[in-house]
Amino acid sequence: LALIVGGADLLVSGAIDLARKFGLSETVIGLTIVAVGTSLPELTASMASALKGRSDVAIGNIIGSNIFNILGILGITAIVVPVAVPPDFAWRDMGAMGLSAGLLILFAFTGGRIQRWEGAVLLAGYIAYLTLLF
Repeated sequence: LALIVGGADLLVSGAIDLARKFGLSETVIGLTIVAVGTSLPELTASMASALKGRSDVAIGNIIGSNIFNILGILGITAIVVPVAVPPDFAWRDMGAMGLSAGLLILFAFTGGRIQRWEGAVLLAGYIAYLTLLF
């Protein structure tokens, strides 16, 4: 447990130092470097599952992780200490999250699978979101 807490502390402090060095807001670093870094295990597990024909595990992993992060992690954190929500978060980031969830629902229910071109649309949406952040 101490190793996990220590690693998380190093990740957060390193990301904050990086944000300050390049003049970026800590929110942008959290939405990019920290988010991608902590999502790499989900990417690996999801790709391995999909390659083995277990797309149900891949989708469950992705959706379950996001639900747990939003409800579980944010909920526990807010119980410990109130979490400030930056003003721009409401329209930009919540809008991106809602749009991506809507696209996932649309793609999942049209044909019962997410096609390569639909994956490309989702990836392009993430690239557009990163462009908007910077």
